[in-house]
Amino acid sequence: MTTSRADAVIVGGGIVGCAAAYYLARRGLAPLLLEACVVAGQQSGRNWGFVRQQGRDPREVPLMVESNRIWRGLEVELGADVEWTQGGNLALAATEERMSLFEGWLDVARHSGLDTRLVRARELDAIVPGMQGVWVGGMYTPSDGHAEPAKATEAFARAAVQHGATIRTGCLVEALRAASGAMTGVVVDGEETGASRVVCAAGAWSAPLLRTVGVSLPRRLVRATVARTTPAPRISEAGVWGPAVAFRQRRDGRLNLAAGGATDYDVTLDALRHVRLFWPNYWQNRKLFRFHVGRALARDLARLWPRSRDRRSFPYERDADPQPNRDKVARSLAEFQRLFPSTDGLVIERSWAGYIDTTPDAVPVIDAVPSPRGLVVAAGFSGHGFAMGPIAGRLIAELVADGKPSLDLQGFRLARFTEGQPSAPRSVL
Repeated sequence: MTTSRADAVIVGGGIVGCAAAYYLARRGLAPLLLEACVVAGQQSGRNWGFVRQQGRDPREVPLMVESNRIWRGLEVELGADVEWTQGGNLALAATEERMSLFEGWLDVARHSGLDTRLVRARELDAIVPGMQGVWVGGMYTPSDGHAEPAKATEAFARAAVQHGATIRTGCLVEALRAASGAMTGVVVDGEETGASRVVCAAGAWSAPLLRTVGVSLPRRLVRATVARTTPAPRISEAGVWGPAVAFRQRRDGRLNLAAGGATDYDVTLDALRHVRLFWPNYWQNRKLFRFHVGRALARDLARLWPRSRDRRSFPYERDADPQPNRDKVARSLAEFQRLFPSTDGLVIERSWAGYIDTTPDAVPVIDAVPSPRGLVVAAGFSGHGFAMGPIAGRLIAELVADGKPSLDLQGFRLARFTEGQPSAPRSVL
């Protein structure tokens, strides 16, 4: 039984969902955002914080150019400190082969009017003073930046409420509802909320939720680990992506570190779906995956034989808290201190992990699907959701309110996965 109605329902309180709520509210609608945990409780509060245009799939670049423009004025627009720092993004190369890969991407940058350039070893000190190591050079985009993930997501949420949106946390959306080929609402903790327009922006949990209305989203979950250090003297304003460690320095001097190496993949029953779509990428990059059989698989098996009737209906976890890879944490600190020997007194204050939902071509789905009508899918951001959050939210609002986005979303349609063999990932980072 339907107990309430909303102009539009948004499922997911990450940066994409909160930005969509904000832009819809600015247009005079009164969206209802439902989040199972807390705003920014999952990957939108657990990512690196990079806002990067360079190195992306060519389809994403126009969206990121516009998103970067929004980021530059976001603190004024939202009236909030999100720790935006436009210090550039530097991708390091230890080999000429890596530099050649970067050089090949410059055509994408030139076509999009980006300020991306290649830098040689002698130029690195001007960007990251005092960094050790043997480097051939790197790719650098001065207009890139970084921000604090939880602060930015929460700022969008507050601004959305100020303009008329409603945000309810601790509300588990168990299923979407549709009838006669059109959306009718969502089921929230056993009760139905009616809405003819629904946005699924539930991140890692979007795929099982979409299946409740017969929509198939191919995705895999990878577990990403991040660590934070004690404060250090100022090192660089740039976000740096190296082969063994990536880092950015916060305003308080603390560093967010992420180690390179194999990607942690928690094996689930869902891995059996869409094997054909993912297999070419798996095989080509098989040395880069580290498979883990444990809690995630046990959780799926428990759903097949639940102890209580309620557990079977829940398509995702209310408060997922994946465990960080402790070896990666140790390696990231050791590598950072190798690059900056003067920081040998740094210690790790905390570490965490989050689930990234990755599509076969590592490009998200942003699409008003043809059936059921009224459903907008915004998922599969493949680790790019934070940086793309502002523009994704605006485009979602346009799809919901106008039925037509201001930027070309042809390459982001869900149907691309059923129209033939999807392209391999074309990003270089």
